[in-house]
Amino acid sequence: MEITPSLKDYDYHLPDAFIAKYPLKKRDASKLLHYENGKIQHAHFSDLPTVLPPNTQLVFNDTKVIPARLHFRKPTGAAIELFLLNPLKPSTLIPQSMESHGPVVWECMVGNLKRWKEGEQIECEIPLNQQNIVLRAKLLSRETKAVEFSWDPAELTFASIVEASGEVPLPPYLNRKADDSDKSRYQTVYSKIQGAVAAPTAGLHFTEKTLEELKKRKIPLHYLTLHVGAGTFLPIKHQNILEHPMHREQMVFSKENIENLCRTRGNIVAVGTTSLRSLESLYWYGVKLISGSNTEFQVGKLDPYHGEEKNISKQKSFEAILAHMKNTNQAQLIGATEIFIFPGYRFRVCNGLVTNFHQPCSTLILLIAAFTHQQWRVIYEEALKNEYRFLSYGDSSLLWYNKLEV
Repeated sequence: MEITPSLKDYDYHLPDAFIAKYPLKKRDASKLLHYENGKIQHAHFSDLPTVLPPNTQLVFNDTKVIPARLHFRKPTGAAIELFLLNPLKPSTLIPQSMESHGPVVWECMVGNLKRWKEGEQIECEIPLNQQNIVLRAKLLSRETKAVEFSWDPAELTFASIVEASGEVPLPPYLNRKADDSDKSRYQTVYSKIQGAVAAPTAGLHFTEKTLEELKKRKIPLHYLTLHVGAGTFLPIKHQNILEHPMHREQMVFSKENIENLCRTRGNIVAVGTTSLRSLESLYWYGVKLISGSNTEFQVGKLDPYHGEEKNISKQKSFEAILAHMKNTNQAQLIGATEIFIFPGYRFRVCNGLVTNFHQPCSTLILLIAAFTHQQWRVIYEEALKNEYRFLSYGDSSLLWYNKLEV
């Protein structure tokens, strides 16, 4: 497998004026760049149902962004900001932690850590349901940034506490504070399962009307869950990209998801890089089951490259997963992925990708480079020339890896 590990090959100049700081008034009014076999066409996102071929199914990520920024102030006046990253107790599974009625422990990014002593408890009052709720936070470890949260009354879930007190965690490159409109706009219309700290932004363009139009055209819509982590914004700092530490994100697949993947013979178009990473990770889990190595649903950063010699079809991989689920009496799969996709990777599941335009020198631009057979620079230069809006609130693209004509 050919690897191009130099970061400088994935840099480009992105003027600040091209970064969309706010969303458009209408979600589907954004531009849509359509790339296939070296040809580029321009459309609007509302045209997507007519652009997609009929032998296609779309796979969405239905994760819901939680207002993960929590603000406290010590009696001395010092401000402490906590950014929820990963649950630790009573469960490492995000949905279970969010529905907890008792104390929870999360790994957090801590703003102003130097002013907060280990073991020290701080608190804030939250107006909720016509009463004042007291939320307490205790720093358990400065090293691991483990924070315990507790609250009164305890019959409330952690999800309801966070919803009432937290702030929408906008990407740092927007360089502004979240306002009231972000609560709905930095969320897909089909979001369902709470747990992401960043939106699957490719889905922000879809409206109920677009989804209905897709259904009318007999394009199946399927949903998986990957809880997007803050690591998605972590820039690559090493010229050798293989030294970049990939973030781990939780995934959830239903048995129905995998049965649908087994049946499909047409194009599978991932809505967003998070859906794509999840689907490709699922394939490699099936490969691990077939090889008899490990039954744990964990996909490491470079696992795909170690198993590249195994030429196993996606159908055989998914059938192996279904057999394992039947043998272990599982109705759904819950796992985690650190998969790192860069040029040299051969996609096993996804033929097409709906995605926004990404930052220079990021893991996402490397994924796009791999998916477009290294034609990403041509695509991005065309988008800049035509004044597309970039990043989370920006315009969209439909990219093809190998469109099937069936």
